[in-house]
Amino acid sequence: MKRGTIILLVLVIAALGAGFVAYSFLHNGVSAKATPSPLEVMMARKARHMALPSSARALKNPVPASAENLREGRLHFADHCAICHGNDGSCDTMMGSGLYPKPPDLRLEETQKLSDGELFWIIENGVRFTGMPAFSGHHSAPEDTWKLVQFIRHLPQLTPDERMEMEKYNPKGPDDRTEEKQEDDFLNGATPAPKPEAHHHH
Repeated sequence: MKRGTIILLVLVIAALGAGFVAYSFLHNGVSAKATPSPLEVMMARKARHMALPSSARALKNPVPASAENLREGRLHFADHCAICHGNDGSCDTMMGSGLYPKPPDLRLEETQKLSDGELFWIIENGVRFTGMPAFSGHHSAPEDTWKLVQFIRHLPQLTPDERMEMEKYNPKGPDDRTEEKQEDDFLNGATPAPKPEAHHHH
């Protein structure tokens, strides 16, 4: 394909993209509750594909596939990623459903057909104009990210026992921790602490 033709195609795609963004703002304002049209979704996927370096696509996962590495990736996902993506990768969470665009269901083909290198690059570098941050250098070594890639591959086969274990590693607020401790105390036969009596003023 001639250089002039390529430049023309890029300009046309850019103009169409700008038009769809303007259309979306006119009809939905800046609300994150809006649902992207199928055309917007298609264009976003194409843009993501074009933005990923070809060198990233060719990367192979250097971390050996093992039950231990898969478990470490699973628990890391529960602690760092599940708040948006959900333990099962469905993104059916308060944070995930409140983002625009919505995070993809990681169990489905559009994610699963990405190469290991592409998944690694996205986790490390994030995706601009979405809620996906760049994690490189902030929370883990590269081998931890490769373990996450292994777990993402496993998501369509996630078992109920694995999901239950993940729940113990999800970030918890003070109320959740108190409730969890009360449940553990009850299961271990401890006598619940009496509730403080209300003081009545006469």
